[in-house]
Amino acid sequence: MKKENLPLSPHLQIYKPQITSVLSISHRITGFALNFSLVILVLGLLSIALGEIHFLFYIEILKTVPLRIIFFLTILGFSYHLLNGIRHIFWDFGFFLEIRSSTILGYIIILLTFILGTSLSIFLGLFT
Repeated sequence: MKKENLPLSPHLQIYKPQITSVLSISHRITGFALNFSLVILVLGLLSIALGEIHFLFYIEILKTVPLRIIFFLTILGFSYHLLNGIRHIFWDFGFFLEIRSSTILGYIIILLTFILGTSLSIFLGLFT
């Protein structure tokens, strides 16, 4: 059979996304997206190096609503990436590999992500 005649596998039109595949793709996306939060960190370190006036300006910018939303989403992404990474470590040791247990653990990860993300956001004062 020629290479041009081979079907695509799995074809997106017939493939049914499962919780494990969706969480795996989300894990990669959050890992990539968390790299952009490093820009905010580097700008903060740069503002410290430039002096008090620049640092106070940086702090005022961080208090704006759009950046609070970005911080909240970053904390959610970090929480999800952390918890899902722990789930992958369990898989590496051979635990929770059955379909039922991996599905249940996936839903637990989603729930814990929102609990941990919201708790960290409250602790850091994003909702004040």
